[in-house]
Amino acid sequence: MSRQVVLPNESPDLTPQRLASLARLAEELGYESVWLPDHVLPPEPFGEVFGGVYEPLATLAYLAAATERVQLGTSVLIAPLREPYLLAKQAATIDRLSGHRLILGVGVGWNEPEFAEIGADFSRRGATLDDTLSLLDQLFTTGRGRAGGYFAPQPAGRIPILVGGNSTVALRRAVRAGDQWVSAGLSPEVFAERVATLARLDPERRVRRIARQQFEEGTAVETYRAYREAGADAVAVHFGSDEGYEERMTAFAAATA
Repeated sequence: MSRQVVLPNESPDLTPQRLASLARLAEELGYESVWLPDHVLPPEPFGEVFGGVYEPLATLAYLAAATERVQLGTSVLIAPLREPYLLAKQAATIDRLSGHRLILGVGVGWNEPEFAEIGADFSRRGATLDDTLSLLDQLFTTGRGRAGGYFAPQPAGRIPILVGGNSTVALRRAVRAGDQWVSAGLSPEVFAERVATLARLDPERRVRRIARQQFEEGTAVETYRAYREAGADAVAVHFGSDEGYEERMTAFAAATA
């Protein structure tokens, strides 16, 4: 089972250099991927479940230049808040700049006041995400827009799509339009239940199952192993506050090698 890192993007005082250093350390320690969350206007000041400080796509372009091998992903981007053609252009550009290391994680979002303030339609967010995913597939595979406009840089292969969310609707979307699925804050026991549902929807096991784990001293390794037993193909770990992040990442990598 692969180990992944959710980067600590919650402190306004976290410097770009520190963020790049953490991504490089994750790469050196053998973590498979590094992830950044997304909210444009979080409901609370930059809390870890509320999206962080740095905009994820711009930051991943920066991290692409600071790393060589580690995969770079959004977990997850609130796609209904994004203009879809621009999102496609940004994703394809990061994919090319990084040497095809981008994983584009998307979700519908849940914070209705954020949608209202931005002027996005909260009630249609699911339909908007589905339309965006359809457009991305067309642009990435054909290099042409719906009205015939030319799109570049066209990815050399498929940019992996990760779908976030715990609902059965999210699982169906992952099977229909995604390559990976990530849970949001589920215990290993509930994660196992969602994996069982996903198995019924995805009998060929095409979609990769990823669990998100919040690091807790003393139980982190046990929880990681519990996710493995629950059917996770990978676990993305958030190691708490940015102070001491390197030490926790390093110790966890050694304990789960």
